[in-house]
Amino acid sequence: MKVIDTVNVILSTYENEEMGCNLLLPNKGNVAFGSGKEQWGFTLTRFANMYATKFKKEVPWMMEKLWGDNFFDAKAKKWKKDSTPTEGTKPLDRAFVAFIMGPIIKVARACMEGNATTIQPVLDTVGVKIVGEEMNLQGKQLLKLVMSRWINAAETILEMMVLHLPSPKVAQKYRAPYLYEGPIDDPCGKAI
Repeated sequence: MKVIDTVNVILSTYENEEMGCNLLLPNKGNVAFGSGKEQWGFTLTRFANMYATKFKKEVPWMMEKLWGDNFFDAKAKKWKKDSTPTEGTKPLDRAFVAFIMGPIIKVARACMEGNATTIQPVLDTVGVKIVGEEMNLQGKQLLKLVMSRWINAAETILEMMVLHLPSPKVAQKYRAPYLYEGPIDDPCGKAI
């Protein structure tokens, strides 16, 4: 949250009427989390799509719940704004931790431990198939394979480009003055 807030402070200094709001908001799907080195990444959109069906809710509603001070009390089967559980004394985890980081950590641990009885049910849950010689992979190699198939970084970046970048025709209107050093009203400036 701190990193995103810091970047948003910097981005706000570049805001103008033509470009509109540039703020990074995970619950709007314009922030990706992941590892470029290990080839995995995700946005809240991906997990919101998975959980919206389970909770029988709309994807935008689920995205709002997956970020910020939102907690799910599984015993009471309700969403809360504080971490106080209905029963028990252990505070509830934020929805981001419970529904996103928890499963990612579970997959990572199963892969790193290399226990076949632990790995297969986890892979079935996330919908990753491993066949042939891939079954012999261990540790980091297995983790990289599983994560890149489950939450692939390339798919995440493509999703963000399609959903959040303006079309070239729209973007060109505000990019031309930054790209062209001459007078913007001359024939070359107008052509850009």
